[in-house]
Amino acid sequence: METHKALPRLAFRAGRWESGARTLPAEVPVAIVYNGTTQAVMMATPADLRDFGTGFSLTEGIISDLSEIQEIEVVEGEGGIELRHWLAATAEARFQARRRAQVGPVGCGLCGIDSLAEALRPLPAVPAALTLTPVDAEQAMAGLMRRQELNGLTRAAHAAGFYRPGEGLILAREDVGRHNALDKLAGAIAASGVDAATGALVLTSRLSVDMVQKAAMIGAPVLMAASAPTALAVAEAEAAGLTLIAVVRGVDFEIFTHPARMTGNEALHVA
Repeated sequence: METHKALPRLAFRAGRWESGARTLPAEVPVAIVYNGTTQAVMMATPADLRDFGTGFSLTEGIISDLSEIQEIEVVEGEGGIELRHWLAATAEARFQARRRAQVGPVGCGLCGIDSLAEALRPLPAVPAALTLTPVDAEQAMAGLMRRQELNGLTRAAHAAGFYRPGEGLILAREDVGRHNALDKLAGAIAASGVDAATGALVLTSRLSVDMVQKAAMIGAPVLMAASAPTALAVAEAEAAGLTLIAVVRGVDFEIFTHPARMTGNEALHVA
């Protein structure tokens, strides 16, 4: 399926009507299926779908590593796409124990969760060794902006990237959904064999609690974003040992949790 399409539109600018076209991102239903059972149906951009499936499986705790997926089939149908995952016995047992239905719009990261305990599940502690400088924060966001090909065409897509000090932004994924973009990135990190503990996640979107949860499941010690976090996202990041860097605007940014990973200019305490 195509990821974008030019469609006609009528624009009103500077007091005049103008005919023309705008390139828009594709958005299709993608069903994530495990051993014949649908776990979730998400509206997503039909690109990097294997990364999406494996990343979703990792960040949602369905699998602990890629070895627990025996096979993935991408099946395109008239109404959308099925990502059929065939799980090993250990992952199948885990999946059945926490199975839930999730059908919702791209803006919802917790649709269908059937208990409050699951919505705020305990998160693994992230590794502590990584340190960054203010220059790293600037370079990470600038690198992500340069990698947004779909958003450059459409102005309607989110992006998630993985940044390593000294190397720059080494991976990036885009999607109409901010959660989907991060899940695709999680799958790409796992498939590449890169240790997530050696770098930082960088997002174009706001930082809600589910994005913090996914970051902790990925195992990255730093999460930075262009927008601000929610209060609950800050609390969850603090508990998981995750450094939360937000409102990244060029050389300026704000740190909300675990600032000791940021060196330089002695700004190592959150008031």
